[in-house]
Amino acid sequence: MTARIVVDAMGGDNAPGEIVAGALMAVGGLGVEVTLVGQTEAIRHEMQGTAEVKGLKVVEAPDIIEMDEHATDAVKAKPNSSINVGIRLVKEGKADAFVTAGNTGASMAAALLTLGRIKGIGRPALATIFPTGEGRLTMLLDVGANAECRPIHLVQFAYMGAAYMERMFGVSNPKVGLLSIGEEDTKGNQLTIDVNQALRASRLNFIGNVEGKDLTRGVCDIAVMDGFTGNVVLKTAEGIAELMFTEIRKAVELTPWNKAAGLVLMSELRKVKRRLDYAEYGGAQLVGVDGIVVIGHGRSNARAVFSAIRAARDAVNNKVLDTLRDVAKEIPAKKALLGIAADDSDE
Repeated sequence: MTARIVVDAMGGDNAPGEIVAGALMAVGGLGVEVTLVGQTEAIRHEMQGTAEVKGLKVVEAPDIIEMDEHATDAVKAKPNSSINVGIRLVKEGKADAFVTAGNTGASMAAALLTLGRIKGIGRPALATIFPTGEGRLTMLLDVGANAECRPIHLVQFAYMGAAYMERMFGVSNPKVGLLSIGEEDTKGNQLTIDVNQALRASRLNFIGNVEGKDLTRGVCDIAVMDGFTGNVVLKTAEGIAELMFTEIRKAVELTPWNKAAGLVLMSELRKVKRRLDYAEYGGAQLVGVDGIVVIGHGRSNARAVFSAIRAARDAVNNKVLDTLRDVAKEIPAKKALLGIAADDSDE
């Protein structure tokens, strides 16, 4: 069955131009049906007079939630925004997944209000793929959905991350690591100490605490952390990658000899840049909500939008949502987790 992806045409710094371009690339190259949601006139303008494209539809959504608006307030005040209309299409069964490069907080709020959480999951997490050494991939979660977490939430993130890596990437018995300030089980704040104990007692392949330096070495398949920490890690990594390639470019242009050497190495440098570029991985999936939602980088260009649509298609085709629903039933109840039974609330 052809995956039906609804795309927020008005979300992101480069909307609607780059969003429309990426959607057109996806329709032509991914075998998906795409519904662009947003201001119809602006979308049609970016299509440069193209009247009809097979596999592409446009649905009117007159309002836009801007990047700097308060998430929950904007979602409630603008029911006809592109984010709300797009997620409603998923809820109504008219689309299989939603993709946006718009306001992250608003996208999460709309997903929670409209789609709800998977039964048994306390909070959703933003999960993204992080390139590491030797061509391996590590999933980081949470990278921004929850600035503060309770131990049960991180345990649930670990279970969902492991199920995702098995289903999407065929990783058998994936290795789970807990990001902390030291490898010893006793290192870290009370949150990481409690989560470490709970994961030690779980059925997961928990390898223990990992440090920041380990994330780029591919020592684990899933790295679990709270959303505040995860967002800092992700944005720091993006900044370092940009700095590295900027400095390499400057060095190559410094002398004629460097330019000659750069030409020889150019094809290999492009391969490395592609592997480290966020645009290749399509953003982060909001795992834990009862629907497929992919949130791309606010600066997404057409290639990043294409990649986000591909990630959504793959999640649909691999039945990731069914897998996450199943694994939610297997996560131990809070009172069964070591050291974290005092608070009965999963919220």
